[in-house]
Amino acid sequence: MAEEISGGSGGGSSSDRGGEINGVGLASMDSLESRWVFQDDEESEIEDDEDDEDAAQRAGLDSEDDDNVEQRLIRTGPHIDSFDVEALEVPGAQRSDFEDFSIGRRITLAFQTLGVVFGDVGTSPLYTFSVMFSKAPINGNEDVLGALSLVLYTLILIPLVKYVLIVLWANDDGEGGTFALYSLICRHAKVSLLPNQLPSDARISSFRLKVPSPELERSLKIKERLETSVTLKKLLLILVLVGTSMVIADGVVTPAMSVTSAVGGLKVGVSTIKHEQVVMISITFLVILFSVQKFGTSKVGLAVGPALFIWFCSLAGIGIYNLVKYDTSVLKAFNPIHMYLFFKRNSVKAWYSLGGCLLCATGSEAMFADLCYFPVRSVQLTFVFLVLPCLLLGYLGQAAYLMENHSSAAQVFFSSIPSGAFWPVFLIANVAALIASRAMTTATFSCIKQSTALGCFPRLKIIHTSRKFMGQIYIPVINWFLLVVCVIFVCSISSINEIGNAYGIAELGVMMMTTVLVTIVMLLIWQINIIIVLSFVIIFLGIELTFFSSVLWSIADGSWIILVFAVIMFLIMYIWNYGSKLKYETEVKQKLSMDLMRELGCNLGTIRAPGIGLLYNELVKGVPAIFGHFLTTLPAIHSMIIFVSIKYVPIPVVPQSERFLFRRVCPKSYHLFRCIARYGYKDIRKENHQAFEQLLIESLEKFIRREAQERSLESDGDEDTDSEDTSFSRVLIAPNGSVYSLGVPLLSEFRDTTIPISEASTSGEVKPMQSSDPTLPDAEQSLERELSFIRKAKESGVVYLLGHGDIRARKDSWFIKKLVINYFYAFLRKNCRRGIANLSVPHSHLMQVGMTYMV
Repeated sequence: MAEEISGGSGGGSSSDRGGEINGVGLASMDSLESRWVFQDDEESEIEDDEDDEDAAQRAGLDSEDDDNVEQRLIRTGPHIDSFDVEALEVPGAQRSDFEDFSIGRRITLAFQTLGVVFGDVGTSPLYTFSVMFSKAPINGNEDVLGALSLVLYTLILIPLVKYVLIVLWANDDGEGGTFALYSLICRHAKVSLLPNQLPSDARISSFRLKVPSPELERSLKIKERLETSVTLKKLLLILVLVGTSMVIADGVVTPAMSVTSAVGGLKVGVSTIKHEQVVMISITFLVILFSVQKFGTSKVGLAVGPALFIWFCSLAGIGIYNLVKYDTSVLKAFNPIHMYLFFKRNSVKAWYSLGGCLLCATGSEAMFADLCYFPVRSVQLTFVFLVLPCLLLGYLGQAAYLMENHSSAAQVFFSSIPSGAFWPVFLIANVAALIASRAMTTATFSCIKQSTALGCFPRLKIIHTSRKFMGQIYIPVINWFLLVVCVIFVCSISSINEIGNAYGIAELGVMMMTTVLVTIVMLLIWQINIIIVLSFVIIFLGIELTFFSSVLWSIADGSWIILVFAVIMFLIMYIWNYGSKLKYETEVKQKLSMDLMRELGCNLGTIRAPGIGLLYNELVKGVPAIFGHFLTTLPAIHSMIIFVSIKYVPIPVVPQSERFLFRRVCPKSYHLFRCIARYGYKDIRKENHQAFEQLLIESLEKFIRREAQERSLESDGDEDTDSEDTSFSRVLIAPNGSVYSLGVPLLSEFRDTTIPISEASTSGEVKPMQSSDPTLPDAEQSLERELSFIRKAKESGVVYLLGHGDIRARKDSWFIKKLVINYFYAFLRKNCRRGIANLSVPHSHLMQVGMTYMV
């Protein structure tokens, strides 16, 4: 049986491998360049794909899961993997290269950035001072200066320093959010709880791993600790799920807060309006907001980008007007001493007001979560040179107005607008509030897509709204779910102060999780000075915990609803991940042994009917148990079977040239293959099934030709070697001079399997064509016969074999496990999107078999 060759393994003596490394600097790993890899002390590292190989073969193979073998770093040539074949040219959007945009395109992009990323933080002046002074009423101008000082330094420390200057650089190849950080960590350490990792995944060029050097032992120790501790893996996952659940909760509170605050300005312009009317208008606006979400980020972002630009200019203009008209002495608030005096005068009330102060930084997490839509540099420049100055001027102007109008704190923004500009500003404020609500909604969509790809959220229908930007998505179920919860939230919580407190809880939950994950990234991946890391975590986690203590104190006023919602979302994600993990582990334990497959023979104990069967399963190694269920249920099986495994790897995008891995399962006469289709969590899957089938067969033919070519090279380079001796690995020198190891001969079984399939086959079975040219060498005849067999099978038709596997808790399981698996997880599986919907295959081409696993 052919075994996958582990890329980066070097055969021969230690001198051939280059010896051990001392003082290697950090470098990017690319599949096309010389690279440093971990080498076991054995002669080579070969993937042991099947657990049931003969004992003699197993003695010479190293399991990819064996972490106890002593390893060292060695240098190899360019990696050549016999299972890396040319990509299937699956239709889909390509990643945009922002660097190649023209000046006009950059301006358009800047407007879209305003409309998508900064709407949330841009509308914070509508409500920040109102909430702050509801907790700590103004007793003098010193209170205004103290509150302003708190706001200014919160804006500078959290959105600017933490997010714009630090956190945005922790993106995963342009992808932001808690799950992007998690995937970044998973890529550098094996912390994923789903045991489907393959060494070949680390050889995808876009992994962009950095080589640890002996001087950075701290990073290696942290990596080892994370990989060996199941408790730390679970804790890390819980932190990520908590942060994601808070992002989803933020997607509920942001529209409620922004829209209600903006519509509340009617109380200033129309004195006779009542609160109930404000609520009804707000709900109407929310329905409109979520209804236009389906039109996509690019279209809506471009349409509302100019509106946000006008909004920020209005903030700055009103701020300058109030500074000039009322009191420029508020500029003294940049002196932090006023914060101390504010707390000294108000003590506990000042601490309560911290929850309102935090609202000026809302939308900071949206900047990071929405990063997938725009390049980092454009977000940073837009914030530093436009958004932040306008916000500072807006808050300074409001404070200047309050110095002479203490009683107007409840509606300070709308009260400070010059009378002649009130209605135009009111209109643009409501437009900006709707845009701000979209910022967190799109961030929620992005986080849910990431969590779905990494096995932490049930599969849902995802619509890609842009052909140019593959990250711009719309999830209908989540969109309407958020609308329903948002309307309930607005109706049940009447006070803007209560909504603001709930807003603070959701924001701080995400911020604290981001701080912890970025700290791990600093230690594990960036490998920077420990003093810098400690300074980051102490300063920002300390600030956020202080704010969090303030908002939790007021949780009984109704904001507990948002915590309940976040807990529900967390349980959904955790239960789905837990059930998926149990299901996968059970499938691994129950996979069919190769001894059984050999006993069945090339006919697999049944009739081989003409055609190709694509058996979809989640296993990346071994023959799935569901295949045995097909054999026992059906009177015939297709003449060619391909086990197709759709696998998401912890990177945003897998290059198409490295998407598919092929390997042969069982001897050649069985006509069994495995195809692993690897996708990043940002990749698009919109294959037409007919095009997919054609491309799959073409790719399989390329693999077989590549396989035969490698066999030919192997034979030329080592003619005297017994092909049956598979207990050691050998070295193959490629035409370009690169050295790579070759383990089990790829076509060693061909010598005895070039005859037609056993006579037990029926006359209707597709048989290999005999070569019509007797002058061709045996190897070429064998290759042509197999390629002809594949084409004949393709002409007979392709059928999709789908195994519907369910899991049930054993009778002796704990009550909690039975409740979670048999009811909660079963409910989620029943209502999630099935694999059939993703494949877009006609029902006439489908065949399903159900199977239940006891876990």
